[in-house]
Amino acid sequence: MPPPNVTGSLHMGHAMFVALEDIMVRYNRMKGRPTLWLPGTDHAGIATQLVVEKMLASEGIKRTDLSREEFTKRVWEWKEKYGGTITNQIKRLGASCDWTRERFTLDEQLSQAVIEAFIKLHEKGLIYQGSYMVNWSPNLQTAVSDLEVEYSEEPGTLYHIKYRVAGQSDFLTVATTRPETLFGDVAIAVNPKDDRYSKFIGKMAIVPMTYGRHVPIIADRYVDKDFGTGVLKISPGHDHNDYYLARKLGLPILNVMNKDGTLNEVAGLYCGLDRFEARKKLWSELEETGLAVRKEPHTSRVPRSQRGGEIIEPLVSKQWFVTMESLAEKALLAVEKGELTIMPERFEKIYNHWLSNIKDWCISRQLWWGHRIPVWYIVGKNCEEDYIVARNADEALEKAREKYGKNVEIYQDPDVLDTWFSSALWPFSTLGWPDVAAEDFKKFYPTTMLETGHDILFFWVARMVMMGIEFTGTVPFSYVYLHGLIRDSQGRKMSKTLGNVIDPLDTIKEFGTDALRFTISLGTAGQDLNLSTERLTANKSFTNKLWNAGKFVLQNLPSQTDESAWEAIKNCKFDKEESVLGLPLPECWVVSELHVLIDMVTASYDKFFFGDVGREIYDFFWSDFADWYIEASKARLYQSEADSASSEAQAVLLYVFENVLKLLHPFMPFVTEALWQALPYRKEALIVSPWPQTSLPRFPNSIKKFENFQALTRAIRNARAEYSVEPAKRISASIVASEEVIQYISVSALHFLNLSLKWALVCCSN
Repeated sequence: MPPPNVTGSLHMGHAMFVALEDIMVRYNRMKGRPTLWLPGTDHAGIATQLVVEKMLASEGIKRTDLSREEFTKRVWEWKEKYGGTITNQIKRLGASCDWTRERFTLDEQLSQAVIEAFIKLHEKGLIYQGSYMVNWSPNLQTAVSDLEVEYSEEPGTLYHIKYRVAGQSDFLTVATTRPETLFGDVAIAVNPKDDRYSKFIGKMAIVPMTYGRHVPIIADRYVDKDFGTGVLKISPGHDHNDYYLARKLGLPILNVMNKDGTLNEVAGLYCGLDRFEARKKLWSELEETGLAVRKEPHTSRVPRSQRGGEIIEPLVSKQWFVTMESLAEKALLAVEKGELTIMPERFEKIYNHWLSNIKDWCISRQLWWGHRIPVWYIVGKNCEEDYIVARNADEALEKAREKYGKNVEIYQDPDVLDTWFSSALWPFSTLGWPDVAAEDFKKFYPTTMLETGHDILFFWVARMVMMGIEFTGTVPFSYVYLHGLIRDSQGRKMSKTLGNVIDPLDTIKEFGTDALRFTISLGTAGQDLNLSTERLTANKSFTNKLWNAGKFVLQNLPSQTDESAWEAIKNCKFDKEESVLGLPLPECWVVSELHVLIDMVTASYDKFFFGDVGREIYDFFWSDFADWYIEASKARLYQSEADSASSEAQAVLLYVFENVLKLLHPFMPFVTEALWQALPYRKEALIVSPWPQTSLPRFPNSIKKFENFQALTRAIRNARAEYSVEPAKRISASIVASEEVIQYISVSALHFLNLSLKWALVCCSN
């Protein structure tokens, strides 16, 4: 199971993955395959720390008022009290997990796996520490991953500012959306092919409001001649593109911002001002000094934290990184060699593109909640050079003493690991790794299926593939099934702003879990699904129809004390051609159609075409079984004078209905299990009953004959409706048909159709 955040509450995305995964698990369990669906929750470093900090704030306490140990204790207390909310809600959806194996990413065994993974990567030189450009969240006070930054098109302002050319009266006008970063400028760049500025290349420019600080005017093809004024200020400490350009050109990195989003001493008189306050004050003073040219509306891509929603600040910071290139190569090869199949196939291209252009992964977070980085520093030594990687403090101290003497003192790195680091180990850490002799690891790893949303293909899926191959030598799963988003009836993404969020718990109360599961399971892999009240209402009606059909079947079975009647029913077998062909036409037709359905549905299950499965069962049950066969059976049950005919009808009703329950059970576990338990002589629960046998006898000729009956009935009903014939009025009907059709109509039509009309059967040559 994709572990939901421990802070979470059920939403439609959870309902989607639970429904789809439970379908897969129940089907394979009924097929007799060893099946494990392992549940758990994620400690969700940033999200959980935010929740607890808000709780403390309501008590008038700041996190920094507590020691790290005190704060962590409060988080664990919160987790014990509220951490099971999402798990209990998932259970309401009918998730048939092995709850005895439930895991939490901060469990002791999983924590040991995280430490072991860090150590192994570090020993191979794949983990390193360095000061690089990261995405910094000033409010959260931590670095966040590229994947945790969401870009939105937002209205803003483009500021045009004069930079005087040193020793001349000329000015270069720079256009920027973030004027407060000019204190970190290290160069002014123009395009070498831009004739407007070629004469300034090689000269120096004076950075405004910096008491005459000079920076070089350089040429680089990276500069877009058509954006703004065609002059670019290079602030490598606060822009990703500028950072990489500065590293290429050997320019210095100048940081002007503190980690709380205020400007530092490099900004001079602006030191201590919030970045946005500094922007306003700076522009005002640029206007006063005549260095402000103009400002104009401008729409730009604004980076925001996925967690807190605040604007992210690109910042150079010392962090821990994982070198990804070699890991990505193996993950790419797994798909190329067919060891891993991604469904739908179009996501393979996205997967391949991301891994082919992957950047090193910043894995350190400046939080107190999470897996502490297993690194210790030597007091009084250079942190970047003198550190020790160890499994615990005792081991670290022992290593330090061996290297630096007995009187050495050490302290642990205060940072924690990115939550996704531990989640990347989920398929094997939950099964006992690094103990490769663990029973679950030997039996269930590598796993078969990963089902999740396509929006975390990079966050989680690709990282699990890379880590699985790195630490176990094999891909962690054979298939990745990616579902789409659930949207509202108009195709819009659900959001609180639009007021179109559908709460799964409210939906369950109104329509039932089975109707909800069935509705959201009818989509196609990777495709978004529009959820509407109309669909839910229709599938609630389907649930009621199934329940009422069950009542009809139960009411028309013999008493359990009637041993002779039950003996007759048990003697009716439907796995041999002669036994099926010997049935009356309605029974032969419905059993044949059922056998066709079993084969189609089983094939669709195996291909993961769950939408096709649901629609095929729905159509058979509603149209063929409920609307036609149940009506046909009444003639045999209520009017037949022969006990054998009644027994055959009872046996077929029971046989077809119990097989429909089996086929439908993975989708609608509650109503199908309840009906199954009500059937006589049930010795086992439906959830562990065997899947229906495939390749059973069916007779296309009988199906065709019955379809003729259906066509005849519809034609008569249409004719009556066209001429507004009263329902109770008896009429004559003339039927023109071939001799063969006339023969089986004349033999059994009245017994089957029970129509109150006079017949005139006329042979035709066709």
